[in-house]
Amino acid sequence: MKKLTHVDDQAGPRMVDVTDKPLSHRVARAQGHIGLQGDTVQLIRENKIRKGSVLTVAELAGMQAAKATSQLIPLCHPLLLSHVQVEAALNDQGVTVTSEVTCTGQTGVEMEALTAVSVALLTVYDMVKAVDKTMRISDIHLKEKIKTSIGEVK
Repeated sequence: MKKLTHVDDQAGPRMVDVTDKPLSHRVARAQGHIGLQGDTVQLIRENKIRKGSVLTVAELAGMQAAKATSQLIPLCHPLLLSHVQVEAALNDQGVTVTSEVTCTGQTGVEMEALTAVSVALLTVYDMVKAVDKTMRISDIHLKEKIKTSIGEVK
C-alpha cells in the first residue's frame, strides 16, 4: 500500500519537502464542463449576458486562479509558472474548459491546471446564474501530466 505524501508519521498534515528533487520541466492539462440550457447557450453565443463576455472572463479567471493555487490549497507549493493557457469553448450543451499549465520546478502543476478549470467553470456559473437555474458543473479531471528532465527539454 502506498503512503500518503501529505501526512506525517503522526497523521498530521505536512507539505512535501522537495528540497532535494531536481528541477524538471512540468506540464499538466485538465478539463471540465458546465451544462447549460439551450437558451443560455444562445445568450452567451450572442454576447447578451449583462455581466460581459462570459468566455473571456472565464478564461481570465482560470489563468488568475492557476497563479493563486498555493493560496487556495494549503499544502500546495507556490510555483513560478511559465505558461498558463485556459480555453472556454461554447457548445450546444454548455461550456467546456481546458487548461494547460507549465513550469520548471521540483513539483508538478496538476493542481494549478485543475484549479484553473474549476474557477473558470465557477465563473461561467456566476455570470449566467440569473438566467439558468439548472447548471451543472461536471467531469473536472486531469487529462495529462508530463515531467521531462531539464536535459531533455528542447
